[in-house]
Amino acid sequence: METQSPSPGESPREISQRDLRQRSAEIMDAVEQGQRFSVTRNGQHIGNLTPARQRRTYITRAEFAAIAKKIPDTEYGDLRGEIDQYIDSDPFYDPYDRAHRRGEFTEEEEAAG
Repeated sequence: METQSPSPGESPREISQRDLRQRSAEIMDAVEQGQRFSVTRNGQHIGNLTPARQRRTYITRAEFAAIAKKIPDTEYGDLRGEIDQYIDSDPFYDPYDRAHRRGEFTEEEEAAG
């Protein structure tokens, strides 16, 4: 069996359901090597076999360092102001929580709280 992967844009190799059943190990090995197949039953296309995409689950320290260098420096006060600006415009934000964080409640109000 030919195990070359089709060129981009080239259609997958067509195989029948019977061929898949009889030569499944050989066909799965070809899929693992990058070949794609179009499976038919009674001449009708019923599905495709394609290699699984391999996804990286990590980045290297060097990649992280390169990304981190692109992040602009932010002053805490500026960041806090920007966050407050968006929170103030949030209709679901609890104003009592914000007042409490600012210390706008007296000790008696907090004790009753």
